[in-house]
Amino acid sequence: MGWFKDMLTKAAVRYLNVQPAMQMQVTITEAYTFESNLLRNKLWFRGEPFELDQFFKGISNDPVNKARFWSATPSKDLSIRKIHSGLPEIMVNTLAGIVTSDIDKIEIDGSDDNETWVDIAEENKFEDLLENAIVQALVTGDGAFKISIDETISEYPIIEFYDAENAEYVYTRGRLQEIQFSNLYQNGAKTYRLIESYGKGYVKYNLYDAYGKEVPLSIIPDTADLEDVTFKGDFIMGIPLMFFKSSKWDGRGKSLFDSKSDSFDALDEVISQWIDAIRDGRVMKYIPENLVPKNDETGELLKPNPFDNKFIKVGSDMSEDAKNQIDMKQATINYEAYVESYSNAIDMCLQGIISPSTLGIDLKKTDNAEAQREKEKATLYTRGKIVKILTDVIPSLIDIVLKVNDTMNNKVPGEYKASISFGEYASPSFDNVVEIVGKAKTYGVMSIEKAVDEMYGDTMTDEEKALEVQRIKEQNGDIQAEEPKVVDDNQDLNNDNGDLDE
Repeated sequence: MGWFKDMLTKAAVRYLNVQPAMQMQVTITEAYTFESNLLRNKLWFRGEPFELDQFFKGISNDPVNKARFWSATPSKDLSIRKIHSGLPEIMVNTLAGIVTSDIDKIEIDGSDDNETWVDIAEENKFEDLLENAIVQALVTGDGAFKISIDETISEYPIIEFYDAENAEYVYTRGRLQEIQFSNLYQNGAKTYRLIESYGKGYVKYNLYDAYGKEVPLSIIPDTADLEDVTFKGDFIMGIPLMFFKSSKWDGRGKSLFDSKSDSFDALDEVISQWIDAIRDGRVMKYIPENLVPKNDETGELLKPNPFDNKFIKVGSDMSEDAKNQIDMKQATINYEAYVESYSNAIDMCLQGIISPSTLGIDLKKTDNAEAQREKEKATLYTRGKIVKILTDVIPSLIDIVLKVNDTMNNKVPGEYKASISFGEYASPSFDNVVEIVGKAKTYGVMSIEKAVDEMYGDTMTDEEKALEVQRIKEQNGDIQAEEPKVVDDNQDLNNDNGDLDE
């Protein structure tokens, strides 16, 4: 049938004069550079309304931005109360806390190496450092751990984390060759940037002024003593951390906020409108002019205050039957519509990242415990991605740190094997485990040993589990007696006493 279809197509082109589509060229202008996108994500995390208002009003090359809530400018002599939900910061901090709190243990092969790492971790406050690194990598997209030596501060290697703003990477055919760490120094009124290039077996320093021109390291006291360093070993004294890959910038990470900026803007608009409606829905007093409160000293009419004595002045009625009285009216607010809009905006912000239940947000009051656990799947997915990356990065980081420690002690850098393990998140309660395991045991598809192991997991040692299994068998009357001795063919019967002789 293919040849017949081709024949009809050629005939249609020949007789119907069908012209093929012309090549189109479309020019797309990006709204943000890498630096401006990075700044936007950091401002979302900081959550300061005044800073967000300045940033979005300062974007001039994005026509879509004019319609956003944070870009809105009120009419003359009016004001808009803009409220930020604070949701971006809560999302990131919650995810980082979930991951770091679930770390079971970090082990290195070799007791001496393990003790050395424990001392280094305590010196660098590694748990706090790791949690901060996760937060920065989720906000800015990526970052890198930097291991440096400064014996005036510590006898161990110093571990630091640089976010995407201060870390760049050099790749060759997809292989990492160098990490460039950036530091700003202020000398009087001038600002200088120090670039520390960490490569395999070397560390190089370059200093640049505010115009990007390289200057000598000796120009400022903070960098005057720095010299390029080479060391033994084919490794870099640093390692990148990246959870999601960016589709815009090659070799860089994707922030958790990159695709959620408009959703955060919509949520803030809903909250601000809601609060504004509540304020406008307060009781309104219509007061005749001759009854308006006056200043005791000057006799001037007092202006209404939106928080206490809000009123609207009306002219006095001078007719015969007029009643100059105070009228009070209150607007009807459709709270259900605002609640529905709030729920939908929350869903847009959290979709694919984290569950509302994880943040303590209960959008549906009728959900039972099972439904709440089902909602945790989004959190489990994101947590799984973070844990997977950390399972690769942390052992490599420990290996590099111990190699640097060997270099400090004039030793040949060794090879170290480290491992990190995480606990289970959102595991079912003990009641649910008992019910599930009990059913499996009742149906005869699970042994007593397996049932005890599933129920107690790591909370019991192997000896305690074996003892528990023995107790259960004894209670159930399932006690195995010792096997009786059996007479061998080679054994002979003794005399009348019936004793057995070998």
